[in-house]
Amino acid sequence: MINMILIVGIGGFLGSVFRMFCINVISKFFPYSISFGTLFVNILGSFAIGLCFSYAQNKGLSPLLKNFISTGFLGAFTTFSTFSYENLMLLQNGDYFNFFLNIILNVALCLLAVWLGMIIFK
Repeated sequence: MINMILIVGIGGFLGSVFRMFCINVISKFFPYSISFGTLFVNILGSFAIGLCFSYAQNKGLSPLLKNFISTGFLGAFTTFSTFSYENLMLLQNGDYFNFFLNIILNVALCLLAVWLGMIIFK
């Protein structure tokens, strides 16, 4: 059990650092009202979790590696709490267009990314 906790913790550390890096880089290129950095991270994380679970289901993946990737790295990498906060800020600022646009883009594109990730190993 201690091995699993350490593996998930290491994955979480790496995922959160990579998230910070990605958001900072994307935000420099797309400094708009909605956070395209968060959108990018959510899409990439959704695609990666689709890949991970599809690969684990079809090819097999050790529980340790599966938890490192999905619970640790991707759990820290994807930013649904940040997504929620950013949407609340848009809503409180009365920016309804960007509020709805951000929700629609994140949900639709992340669902698409999970599906694409899953079909790769079928």
